[in-house]
Amino acid sequence: MKKVNIYSDGACSGNPGPGGYGVILEYNGKELELSGGNLNTTNNQMELMGVIIGLEALKETCDVTVTTDSKYIVDAFNKHWIDSWQKKGWKKSDGKPVLNKELWQRLLKAMENHKVTYVHILGHNGHEYNERCDKIAVRERDNFKN
Repeated sequence: MKKVNIYSDGACSGNPGPGGYGVILEYNGKELELSGGNLNTTNNQMELMGVIIGLEALKETCDVTVTTDSKYIVDAFNKHWIDSWQKKGWKKSDGKPVLNKELWQRLLKAMENHKVTYVHILGHNGHEYNERCDKIAVRERDNFKN
């Protein structure tokens, strides 16, 4: 299996408001940048979309490390919240519906053929790829602000 690194970040002005995501896929020293955005979105939605788009870009089964500053995403998998949400019919521990259910489901589908590990890093802390993804996400967000 190919080992691929996906770095991702999201940005949003207002919650909801204009937002963007930036993704860098890295394999064997080669990189692919992907980006997009939405006029009316949330930061969490852009964080999710970045990871989804990165995984959906893979054309074969891979061993993937997703590195993000989104505790929301990392904790959902590493603390097994996602398993609990699914068992409870997409309800959180307080009984309220999970936000962004459709995006979580799309992310799970995008993960199906891959071995995915989630790694959390601190945002705006000098991590080269995180800083680059942030700039891409902010650029995409700003395209909707004008």
